Amino acid sequence: MKRNNFCIALGLFAVLLFSGCVPLVIGGAAVGGGTGTYFFVNGELKTDYYASFDKVWNACEKTIADMRGTEVVPAKEIAQGKISALINNEKVQFNVTYRSKDLITVAIRVGIIGDKLSSQLLHDKIADHLTKNQ
Repeated sequence: MKRNNFCIALGLFAVLLFSGCVPLVIGGAAVGGGTGTYFFVNGELKTDYYASFDKVWNACEKTIADMRGTEVVPAKEIAQGKISALINNEKVQFNVTYRSKDLITVAIRVGIIGDKLSSQLLHDKIADHLTKNQ
């Protein structure tokens, strides 16, 4: 019976792998506010959100407030912005970039070299704020 279940699971995995739907399946298990695809590059965890720039910016500010961030320095421009803050004695930087109408990329770096788990927690909080405001 165990061998039978293993063969079925292996077969399903092969079908998904060769059909090109693996990113869709991984993205389907995502948070409601983001695309579900996260990229951890050079210490920054990036993802896209389907919302306006102002909504995403406000969600980032609310996330910092929820985490009791101090020494908050926002720098907002027309199509991009950066928020630096100190959260739990760690330097945190949010980079918010406009990509197209209702498609915004947020990159978060925690600490000097980046902390993927902490960045993921912050992205989850941003997604929560975006889904609450819809």
